[in-house]
Amino acid sequence: MPSALNILKEIFGYPVFRGQQAEVIMHLASGGDCLVLMPTGGGKSLCYQIPALLRDGTAIVVSPLIALMQNQVAALHEIGVRAAVLNSSLSQQEAVVVEQKLQCGEYDLLYVAPERLLTARFLNLIARIPVALFAIDEAHCVSQWGHDFRPEYIQLSVLHERFPKVPRIALTATADMDTRKEIIERLGLNTARVFVSSFDRPNIRYQIIDKTNSRTQLLSFIQAEHQGDAGIVYCLSRKKVDETATWLVNQGVRAVAYHAGMSMQQRSINQEKFLREESIVMVATIAFGMGIDKPDVRFVAHLDLPKSIEGYYQETGRAGRDGQAANAWMVYGLGDVIQQRRMIEESEAQLKFKQVATRKLEAMLSLCETTTCRRSRLLSYFGEADTTPCGNCDTCINPPQVWDATIEVQKALSCVYRTGQNFGAGHLIDVLRGNLTERVQQWHHDRISTFGIGKDLPEKAWRAVFRQIVALGLLTTDSEGHGALYLTEASRAVLKGQQTVHLRLQTKLRKSSEKRLDDVALLDSAERYLWEQLRMWRAKTAKEHGVPAYVIFHDTTLHELVRLCPKTEDELRQVTGIGVRKFDKYGDHLMEILRSS
Repeated sequence: MPSALNILKEIFGYPVFRGQQAEVIMHLASGGDCLVLMPTGGGKSLCYQIPALLRDGTAIVVSPLIALMQNQVAALHEIGVRAAVLNSSLSQQEAVVVEQKLQCGEYDLLYVAPERLLTARFLNLIARIPVALFAIDEAHCVSQWGHDFRPEYIQLSVLHERFPKVPRIALTATADMDTRKEIIERLGLNTARVFVSSFDRPNIRYQIIDKTNSRTQLLSFIQAEHQGDAGIVYCLSRKKVDETATWLVNQGVRAVAYHAGMSMQQRSINQEKFLREESIVMVATIAFGMGIDKPDVRFVAHLDLPKSIEGYYQETGRAGRDGQAANAWMVYGLGDVIQQRRMIEESEAQLKFKQVATRKLEAMLSLCETTTCRRSRLLSYFGEADTTPCGNCDTCINPPQVWDATIEVQKALSCVYRTGQNFGAGHLIDVLRGNLTERVQQWHHDRISTFGIGKDLPEKAWRAVFRQIVALGLLTTDSEGHGALYLTEASRAVLKGQQTVHLRLQTKLRKSSEKRLDDVALLDSAERYLWEQLRMWRAKTAKEHGVPAYVIFHDTTLHELVRLCPKTEDELRQVTGIGVRKFDKYGDHLMEILRSS
């Protein structure tokens, strides 16, 4: 594919294709349909951007988020590609101008929201122009079983019906087998080729720890491993987002908040701050993040348990998009398990949806409680059977011990039964440990047979026992939201001594889990000076252009400039990320910095 490779080198500034990119591009450019599953940061955008430049007409890119469209278009403008957006962020007059230019063939790519695309006006408009291809980004949104269902995505089958000869590419970074089948069915991609890249992100270190005090644990993690780094912190509720962001600011961390309860203007201001400035920590609900292209996010932290592995994978995948070392860190406790199970029970969804949600939650809990490599467990969920320990997750770095907890579990289950299945873990632990609290005396639970039979285990150990047996489905929560635990059918075999139970023994992480040295930490004084000069120039240039710094150049390009220190223009042209347009725009500035350093 000499022409595609030429575009990759000359326009995008990359020397070679990665993984299956070349094969996808050839198939799509030749007029074939395809479904592409590729991890975040794997180069999905090039799979349709290059065919858009190879084929006649305008490529229509369907995207669910305004921020994603605007960032993509800004990056394309920097390298000289004719692109535009058509969404609710434009005034009526601006939208008319875009439509006129579209009809005149002035765009290679047009990014459009699904709501706009599905209007009769827009469908009639593109029926009058040559369409190069349709790209449906974030295709998992079509699945009702997915973690980010968007009803309007279901209607995108109209593209195949009205434009049967125009090739289509659906792309996603997160889809299990059921979701893939639904994407194919709903978008009419039955004859499409399916390209599945590895879901592995080897640069991300996965770490899940016991929740004690989530805020102080988060602060310790940031201070120890990510001082001055950009990161994202996910919380389940809007209130927790606001409180956590405020608390981090009071502790000296540059943090901002993002959730759907804020005004659109404030959300936009905080998002722009996160994208354009360095060392910002974004505290958010899952309303934030899809389509965020910021490559230098060094960590993603979860203060609450995600609902599914798909959600967890997509959210953690926002770390380390540049391929540099990054952390996926989470605190997880009994309350998380109870809360998620209660949310499923209390939802008004049909039984089938509740069953799917329960299955997905159980897979997430299995990932949290696994005693084997977390990466292997994560990959197996997406159909990759790689059992080789990764050596870069907490269970590989510090393998957890497993103990036969059958007797302790029997004690816990018996205590739930003896107290009438009306109490939460805190009270049950008081009974088991023989704590003569006011509540224990009020309910006369100091007189039952399970009072004090677990005094040999500390409270923290008992909380770990309850967390794990709820995760295992031996206990569940009441449907009235009071947090009471009660027995399930599965607990019967354990109580009768017909089934043994092995649980994880929590241990402290060894020092080997400390932050790995990144490229900057390995620089000598002269190299660090050049690195800082390049970053200052990039920040100034980005501000002048009104775009995030990474749109000018990624950190990986700056690292390569420091490493190679090109002396001539020909050498500069060989640096990854410097295509013809960027060389013409910035070559002189870069050579001046390189020669003076």
